Amino acid sequence: MHKRVIGAMAISGVAALALSACGGSSTPSTPDSTASAGATKAAAVPTPSSTTDAPVRDANVDLVIWTDADRAPTVKKIADAFGQEQGITTSVQIAVNTRQQFKDATKVGKGPDIVVGAHDWLGELVQENTVAPIQLSADTASQFSKQSINAAKFNGQNYGVPYAVENIALMRNTALAPDAPKTMDELVASGKAIKAKNPKVTNVLLQQVGKVGNAYYTYPYMSAFGGGIFAPTADGGFDPNKVIVDSKGSIQGADVLAKLGKEGVLSTNVGDDNAEGLFDAGKSPYFFTGPWSISNAKKANIKYAISNLPTLHGGGQMQPFLGVQLFYVSSKAKNASIAQEFVTNYITKKDVQLELFQALKRPPALTAAYQEVAATDPDVKAFFEAGKDSRPMPNIPAMNAVWGPLGQASADVISGKAAPKARFDAAQKEIVANIKKG
Repeated sequence: MHKRVIGAMAISGVAALALSACGGSSTPSTPDSTASAGATKAAAVPTPSSTTDAPVRDANVDLVIWTDADRAPTVKKIADAFGQEQGITTSVQIAVNTRQQFKDATKVGKGPDIVVGAHDWLGELVQENTVAPIQLSADTASQFSKQSINAAKFNGQNYGVPYAVENIALMRNTALAPDAPKTMDELVASGKAIKAKNPKVTNVLLQQVGKVGNAYYTYPYMSAFGGGIFAPTADGGFDPNKVIVDSKGSIQGADVLAKLGKEGVLSTNVGDDNAEGLFDAGKSPYFFTGPWSISNAKKANIKYAISNLPTLHGGGQMQPFLGVQLFYVSSKAKNASIAQEFVTNYITKKDVQLELFQALKRPPALTAAYQEVAATDPDVKAFFEAGKDSRPMPNIPAMNAVWGPLGQASADVISGKAAPKARFDAAQKEIVANIKKG
């Protein structure tokens, strides 16, 4: 997603609906197991398969975990330490298309005991009976941010242990824009003035749009007016039978997108392939992005600051989607008790959450870990503050029907190809039809 786990697949419209299928041949990733209890063997970093095929489960170890390449080295260190402590062997394997490969392998009894992934996979994984409930005590659950625990629930039941949260905010180049705008009107006026004075600046604001649009970045405009995608339920979830893309608030957000497109503030020429590069080249004072952009901004020597998304005239604060990263236990885990112990009593430790943070730089979900990090890392604190009032992205299966239609609708509105109300009304109908198809 970008660089976020949900997203690279989910956000890109049509690709999200396909969610790419597993490969056919069987070239395994290199299994990397701890040798035995108490062993001191130096563990190599897990290596991905030379193809896009799913890993082949190592049958000779006690606990197998699948994750992506970014997380694998850190998850391996944690799993190795757990294995030493418990007197068991562990293996961390890299899955290229983690969600689909996990589902496919689990259905035939060849999947891992644990999988690491985004919370918005949850409804689909439960629907296909591939993940098991996780029993967190009330005391343990209370030590996490409320939003992260809510994101791990489906139909009132917990299915995952959170370790990180993420959302977008406003990143600005402080050499160009020393002060953070509070409103979109202020941002646009400031950005236009900066662009007029600086020939190097080509864009007032960078936001991923692209030719097929990007629903992930569209949602905050809708949320500022009380709009959204699905109506909320009493238990904090979302009702797939009540799509609200054509609601008054959502259309008001679409009107803002159309206005920004007409003024040249937003453009379909800016997408996930060039937005970050433009910012890192000093081409824009403002960038709507997430913590995944920090590393490259630093490498480019961009002096930056993070602040909340602006408010919209006639509405309120733009609220981004909140994403939560989870450890899931397979419903067909070979060693279910060990897997449950790992996620409920080991991943929940402060030092483990801090280790995951050091590798991935997302705000920890565990409150004590977050507080320690936020005391010394202003970026983490700023991103967390920008998302603290946000709701987790819908984790219901119906969300898969949303990405393509809503993304394309936003691109068409921004480009001026369609009027906001008519286009979002059409997107509503397409989403409802997709949901009914199943």
